[in-house]
Amino acid sequence: MNEYIQPMIDWIEENIKNKFSLEDLANYMGYSPYYCSFKFHQVTGISIRRYILFRRVYLSTKDLANNRKIIDIAFEYNYSSQEAYSRAFKTVFGVSPREFQLNQMPVQSFAKLTIHQSEDGSRMNKSRETEVEQLKNNNMELFDRDVLNILNGQVMYDEFSNKKLMGDSDYVPFNEAMCVNATTEFIFDEVFIQTRASGHNVSVENYSNMVIKPLNNLVRKNYNYIVLWFGEDMFCQMNLLTILAYLEQSNYKGKVFFNSFREDEFKVSQTELTLGSYYSVYEEVLIKHLKPTTKLIPVMYQAIDLFLEMQTENNAVTTYISKNKHLPTSELLKRLFEVFPTIGYGDTQYLELIDKRK
Repeated sequence: MNEYIQPMIDWIEENIKNKFSLEDLANYMGYSPYYCSFKFHQVTGISIRRYILFRRVYLSTKDLANNRKIIDIAFEYNYSSQEAYSRAFKTVFGVSPREFQLNQMPVQSFAKLTIHQSEDGSRMNKSRETEVEQLKNNNMELFDRDVLNILNGQVMYDEFSNKKLMGDSDYVPFNEAMCVNATTEFIFDEVFIQTRASGHNVSVENYSNMVIKPLNNLVRKNYNYIVLWFGEDMFCQMNLLTILAYLEQSNYKGKVFFNSFREDEFKVSQTELTLGSYYSVYEEVLIKHLKPTTKLIPVMYQAIDLFLEMQTENNAVTTYISKNKHLPTSELLKRLFEVFPTIGYGDTQYLELIDKRK
């Protein structure tokens, strides 16, 4: 049945704006509704109903960005009313369609699923140099000496700093995975370092060399602007939340810009952020594992939903591993990357989960 999941996805995509039932899909596939539903969830890690919800509201963001009437969008995507569409939209993104339309906020992408695609994939990576050049044309002041670029991870830092993609500005990497292991109230202090090092099972010295020392410019220098380069997946967004919380904790007074992007398609969405509530969100989410009480940009709202789900024992990822644990670890790892792009875990995090379930 696995080889028939992609035709199921293709059929759903062709009919995404039409009214259809699970029975209609099952009739097309020639299997029972229960079997189609069960196998779809087993292979993709998401229910058919939820896949359709996510795809419809995500696709509708492009219509909202083009300032189409909300009621027209609602009916085009087969919602019974504007209110029903708005409820579905807010469930996924944490803001209403009207709020999104007025503010053009970054969202977490939900692309059409492609099951077991080849390693080179079907999408072309856009040149980072080309995209950064477009940003330069829009906001030249972010390429000056009074700017610090904080990049999510060493690989991105190496590319940006070696090529000086952001001109004469400074660069630092944030080499962490805040979506796993415990954290502490005060960010980057001794207790934080000890707690995080213990969680990652490394020495305090190694942790400091990897995570803290590269951030020296952030801690010691004053900048008029800080530009945060973080992907839209859950892994990156929890790192972003930590940096924003630190900026509030350290009483940073300059301007903050967030450059959001998807890992497989480097198209940047730039948003100026206002500090003031991120530390409270950090406490609620990363320390207490509670839903935030503050309204957030959609991409972070979505990532927090994923983060809190991942704290449960039988979350989508562990359930998927359990259902497919007969596969060789290398194959299972490959499929996890394909099926859960919005999680953003690396090999280390997935291998830990696989070891627990096998």
